Amino acid sequence: MCRHLGWLGAPRSVASLVLDPPQGLLVQSYAPRRQKHGLMNADGWGAGFFDSGVPRRWRSDKPLWGDASFASVAPALRSGCVVAAVRSATIGMPIEPSASAPFTDGEWLLSHNGIVDRAVLPLSAVAESTVDSALLAALVFQQGMDVLGDTIAEVGALDPNARLNILAANGSRLVATTWGDTLSVLRLPDGVVLASEPYDDDPGWADIPDRHLVTVAGSDVELTPLKGSV
Repeated sequence: MCRHLGWLGAPRSVASLVLDPPQGLLVQSYAPRRQKHGLMNADGWGAGFFDSGVPRRWRSDKPLWGDASFASVAPALRSGCVVAAVRSATIGMPIEPSASAPFTDGEWLLSHNGIVDRAVLPLSAVAESTVDSALLAALVFQQGMDVLGDTIAEVGALDPNARLNILAANGSRLVATTWGDTLSVLRLPDGVVLASEPYDDDPGWADIPDRHLVTVAGSDVELTPLKGSV
């Protein structure tokens, strides 16, 4: 349904994470290698990063490959914490900039890769869009990131067909869940990458097992099984 990526480490340009890798989000927008649902991600994109602790975003409802303005500016945008995504919209969901991840509560940046029945999610006056991902993000923000694993397990129990891969950051931490879709981790000398699929063929990439919570702080990567894991 989508592809996303998170970086925590030494400051890097957004272009080096999103546009430059041989199989990065730019390529994944039209030719993902591991996507199980949908063939491409042409219904929008978003790039978020932290600037002196403040989350900044650039979002669009157009394909990433067609945005020359972003391509010209992304090399100059540098941050030690980045969350970016490309979107494949669920049938019936609106295609609009506010429907593209990352979503924010002013502290966290959050992306959702998957699908969930909106009927199991509470209505929210602060959701940025009516799409399922925005409603899920609003619920996660309301419940608090410290109980992200519990929130995802509860939503998954209400909708057994949901896919609930979350990726979020607050400038000093990355947190993620695997629930029905792929996620990989790459530890580098200057930081850690979490991504829906590897953006290159570095042998250091490792797949995260399904139904796990991932926490990245500094160079430490911790995996915790979620409730409902087999």
